[in-house]
Amino acid sequence: MNKNLIYIGIAVLVGLLAGWLIFGTSVDKSMAVKDVSTMSDDHDHSAETAEGMWTCSMHPQIMQPEPGDCPICGMDLIPAESSADGLAADQFKMTKNAMALANIQTSRVGNAEGKNGNTISLTGKIVENEEANSVQASYFDGRIERLNVSYEGQEVRKGQLLATIYAPNLVAAQQELITTASLKESQPALYKSVRNKLKLWKLSEGQINSIEESGKVLENFPIYATVSGTVSEKMVEEGDYVKQGQPILKLSNLNSVWAEFDAYENQISQFKKGQEIKMTTNAYPNKEFDAIISFIDPVLNTQTRVVTVRATIQNNNNLLKPGMFVAGNIEGVSASKKQQLVVPASAVMWTGERSVVYVKTNPDEPVFEMREVTIGNRNGETYTIIDGLENGDEIVTNGTFTVDAAAQLRGKKSMMNQDNVEDETTIPEMKMELSQEAQKTIEKSLKPYLNMKDAFVEGNIADVSASAKTTLEQLKLIPERDLGKMEQSHISKIKRMLIAINEADNIKNQRDHFVVLNQNMVPLVMNIKNIDPQILIQKCPMANNNKGAFWLSTNKEIRNPYYGEQMMTCGSTIDSL
Repeated sequence: MNKNLIYIGIAVLVGLLAGWLIFGTSVDKSMAVKDVSTMSDDHDHSAETAEGMWTCSMHPQIMQPEPGDCPICGMDLIPAESSADGLAADQFKMTKNAMALANIQTSRVGNAEGKNGNTISLTGKIVENEEANSVQASYFDGRIERLNVSYEGQEVRKGQLLATIYAPNLVAAQQELITTASLKESQPALYKSVRNKLKLWKLSEGQINSIEESGKVLENFPIYATVSGTVSEKMVEEGDYVKQGQPILKLSNLNSVWAEFDAYENQISQFKKGQEIKMTTNAYPNKEFDAIISFIDPVLNTQTRVVTVRATIQNNNNLLKPGMFVAGNIEGVSASKKQQLVVPASAVMWTGERSVVYVKTNPDEPVFEMREVTIGNRNGETYTIIDGLENGDEIVTNGTFTVDAAAQLRGKKSMMNQDNVEDETTIPEMKMELSQEAQKTIEKSLKPYLNMKDAFVEGNIADVSASAKTTLEQLKLIPERDLGKMEQSHISKIKRMLIAINEADNIKNQRDHFVVLNQNMVPLVMNIKNIDPQILIQKCPMANNNKGAFWLSTNKEIRNPYYGEQMMTCGSTIDSL
């Protein structure tokens, strides 16, 4: 019994030893491999972060390839979201599934000619020819007993009976005619005067003779159409009293009509009176109408940035109806000698004041960015692009509005919210906690700062460097224990810029650093209480590559430190402390 127990114990020990030899080594290897893999993953992630983009949580338009602090507020930059993939401020990414569902298509821009060659295409609509319109009026006071025109759109011919009017004045005038007819031999002047009165009321010679011969007074007198046309407006009803000269009907002669087209501002020079326009409409897709330009509006519509070009069309068969939409083509317009970029019309979104397209910035990924363009002539279904695109750019040609909607949802620059992107040169108002000692030290640093600003105005590199060094020495006196994290970031950035200005060997480089210095200096100075003397904040909109830049000054007269003598007075005072 004891011997069996000993055998069992030996067997268990041998089994445990064999298990450790077989599985223990592989587990260690697996753990080692896992550790190596973990180290490798950690290494790759670190490298990925180093190679990624860094942004500011307060100013997401800031994108830098390495960590640091925000040039606007001084806060530490954080890694950009992984979904952003290091995109620029105005760029955004769509999923391939969303692109497929919206049928978004892109194509590359190239130098080419429009399908219709040397042709400008316009859109417009048919309107009444106001020159052919007329008003049928009543020539005497009275009451309308009968109106023979019952609806608008009714055709009227010249000489047609329009209405019958009871006119008391006309009744009296007819009685005078009958009375004076017997005195025409003895008093011819009186007789002639009465006949002329009736003629002024548009009675014909035949009507006057008929009254004279019959000796009967007509109580209800007929009114006949003096012109032919279509009734565009019926202005009275039966039983209405009308005054002499009051309109009864408005008539439109549709034998000729106008086509009013909208021409873009940059197309105006291509048109002139007498040009022929070939015109089509959806009502008669296989028929082409000839029109002649008769008027070009001398005033530009400031809201839509278009000019009305009016053409006259003969409409003898009344095929064209007012309100119809039409398309017109003008042949033989002089083209530019050099080839221009041509894009499909579906790619361009036009807001009235500007035209935009969406450019695919990454050939391998659906990353897009809105870009404003200057368009030229429209040739058929294409636009020529004067400025804003380059040969080879890939743009959205189908689903453009869907892409724009995606940009708006992400808060990116788009057709409707181009002003939403924050201007990094605006003065950031930040609440900072500065001790009395720190405020006094910063206030003392303003004197060498202002000397440096004046040296920039004069373009004196040596004086700029000297003043930067003096300002730096003054700011070093601020004890860091009195500063919070944001305040320390601003002071640190200012110091680095002062060192860079001091060490720079050309004025342009110094001025570039002066832009960043002021982005941190101005918010700092704005938190000094009871500053004396008065400090003015001034800004030049053209500095910093037309993004604008500001500076501090005590002089109300603008003395631009970013351009000096080149543009000494460029800028304005935007605030005072």
